[in-house]
Amino acid sequence: MARWVEFERGAPELAAAVRRLFDAHRHKTIATLRRDGGPRISGTECEFRDGDLWFGSMWMARKAVDLRRDPRFALHSGSDDPPEGDPSTWSGDAKLSGRVVEDAERTEPGGERSHVFRADIDEVVWTRVGSPADHLVIEMWRAGEGVVQFRR
Repeated sequence: MARWVEFERGAPELAAAVRRLFDAHRHKTIATLRRDGGPRISGTECEFRDGDLWFGSMWMARKAVDLRRDPRFALHSGSDDPPEGDPSTWSGDAKLSGRVVEDAERTEPGGERSHVFRADIDEVVWTRVGSPADHLVIEMWRAGEGVVQFRR
């Protein structure tokens, strides 16, 4: 696993593209694991700060309870639809997965508590339409393995 800054050092071009996609939309989708092992999808927001990727949760929300019990997660950037006329100009979408480390709880203005999680990253994927627009280009980074690219 790697912190964001370690991924960024090892794959700077991919990290820049992925960060642009995560910064393009405020709301992301996070997958966590329920107590029975089934998947749960929730909305979340994230931020890149001090070389790490952070996200939070309302106090004792289901996703926070899931992450405290089992720290594995997957996070999706969200994306716009590819342009009709030239899908090869689509910026694509990004996803990453790993495990969280819970930081000290935070108190929001107004006195409400919340959870704060730092992401340790196992895998990052950027998917986009190739040029010509007859295939997908998938760039994938895995901790300890570096970047690979394939087309489908």
